[in-house]
Amino acid sequence: MGKAIDQIRDLGAPSMQGVRPAMPTSLTLVGAAAVLYLARDVFLPIAVALLLTFALAPVVAALRRIGLPRAFAVISTALITFTLIGIFSLIVALQVAELAKNLPAYQSNIVMKVKTLKEAGSENGIIDRIGNVVERINREINRPTAETPIGVESPARDPLLVEIYSRDNPIQVLTNIIAPLIGPVAMAGLVVVVVIFMLLEREDLRDRFIRLAGFGDLHRTTEGLQDAGTRVGHYLLMQLIVNSAYGLPVAVGLWFIGIPNAVLWGLLAIVLRFVPYIGPIIAMVLPLFLSVAVDSGWSMLLWTAGLFVAMELVINNVVEPMLYGSKTGLSPLAIIVSAIFWAWIWGPVGLILSTPLTVCLVVLGKHVPQFEFLQVLFGSDPVLAPHARLYQRLLAGDPDEGTDQAEEILEEEYLVDYYAAVAMPALALAEQDRARGVMNDEQRLRVAASGMSLVSNLEDIAIEESQDDDQGEVENLDEKGEPANQPIPDGEGMTILCVGGRGEIDDVSAAMLAQVLRAEGAAATALSFHEIEPANIRKLHTDAIDAIVVCFLNRDSIKHARFVVRRLKRVNANARVGIVIWDTSTYREAGQRKADISAEEMPGADFVASDMTMAAIEALTKRPSIPLATPSKTKARRRLVPQHAQ
Repeated sequence: MGKAIDQIRDLGAPSMQGVRPAMPTSLTLVGAAAVLYLARDVFLPIAVALLLTFALAPVVAALRRIGLPRAFAVISTALITFTLIGIFSLIVALQVAELAKNLPAYQSNIVMKVKTLKEAGSENGIIDRIGNVVERINREINRPTAETPIGVESPARDPLLVEIYSRDNPIQVLTNIIAPLIGPVAMAGLVVVVVIFMLLEREDLRDRFIRLAGFGDLHRTTEGLQDAGTRVGHYLLMQLIVNSAYGLPVAVGLWFIGIPNAVLWGLLAIVLRFVPYIGPIIAMVLPLFLSVAVDSGWSMLLWTAGLFVAMELVINNVVEPMLYGSKTGLSPLAIIVSAIFWAWIWGPVGLILSTPLTVCLVVLGKHVPQFEFLQVLFGSDPVLAPHARLYQRLLAGDPDEGTDQAEEILEEEYLVDYYAAVAMPALALAEQDRARGVMNDEQRLRVAASGMSLVSNLEDIAIEESQDDDQGEVENLDEKGEPANQPIPDGEGMTILCVGGRGEIDDVSAAMLAQVLRAEGAAATALSFHEIEPANIRKLHTDAIDAIVVCFLNRDSIKHARFVVRRLKRVNANARVGIVIWDTSTYREAGQRKADISAEEMPGADFVASDMTMAAIEALTKRPSIPLATPSKTKARRRLVPQHAQ
């Protein structure tokens, strides 16, 4: 039960007290983008080789573990990989050539479908009206100007340029064929060579990188390299499996439907799904267009569209969550932005490499403080701790989103744990801002009203916990989230009053405590701090009350709390009166927990607590009330003697 609370505490400490992420200057970012763009011929092969190295390194390591020499493991892995890539590319090229040869045969079907659409539209006159508008605009453009005299022909149009081509000799033809292939072939050769050398010298390259980047922190640098290799390698492998599970059924389905070159579309679907979001759309559009050109009717188009829709539903909802889910650690918006950026920098290849490259940047930001802004911008992990997010929502007057966040945590935790680890630290942030004078009255009232709405929204969960027979007694958790000895007792038959101490934010904490007590079976009611002011405290009906708990968020309210205890004791001497001064420093900054308020500092109080669990335990514990101490006559007389007479 305490696992999620431990995670909340771990998130809470650095989020509010940690060092702010260092943002580089705009000049640095522009310079880096310019270097990547201008030197793309150099960086692109290195980037492709680096990603392939991440993907192939586990295979080489597996071969090394079975006793194969390093050189043989690297060469065999690279040979098999690039042979498969070559076969893949050859099949795609042959299929494209065959498709280009057959395209003229589909022209008649396209013309017939256009004619059919035109005839269908002409029944309503839509296409005719559009044609008339276009023709009228064309006449208006070619109409003689006002300066041209009537009867005088308009100036003649510019003559068309004609270029005469001579028959190329065989050498020229060969040059025209080979020249476009030089660049891709050279890049492929560079990638092969770089991958082989990276795999052979992987440990040496790792040591050199550690020496340059993180010699002062070997642990952080080593962890970063392992994280990058694991994330990128896992992503590429799982994405290849997912894409293959998508492309192969698509090829078979298109073959059954009758789409020409079904193998081509299946292979392209495997490659294009590496492109986030728009890749599957491109893979679907081309076969759809071809189905229109091949079939004289419309059935093939419908079958093709149904095939792609069904495959997308299966892959997105079954295969992807089962294999890798969201292991990349990127937010959806980051994936889109990175695809746009890398496509602009490196073209179509950059579009395919956008996700793994951005994963590397996020890992860099996670382990290198200077680049922490990359993880903040592109990472999927929350950048604010749960209590900070809740306070932000309360401050913005949006308790509904805060309720959604609370319900996610309450799926695994009890209400008392959520209030202790998230809600109380959030209210403590609000109280700190109020005490510092940065929160005006309108904001304070908004936070209080939103907090009360949050408590009201969670009332159903409190009722469910009170009716849950399997819940039993909730264990008290210590600072490390480990079970303590004393559980929260059952509150059946007890009537408890929870009151805010000095302000509206204290009222919210009292309402949360009252809800926790109701979840434990007690009849708990929350009142405002106005009810215990000297003018109103005599009006309280406390005859049937077993305990009164007054809640404070400000530790400087100890003196005021002493007066409240005396007033409540005078109103009802039989009711147990407790003071809760919430100490939430444990969840905000580790190692700076303030000392609890002792019973000697709060004379007359039946109990003093500083956290939600202990407050609930003390409020539900059945003990006799401590009578209010009467000051001795000597002390009373001493207080009456003027200071100058002493």
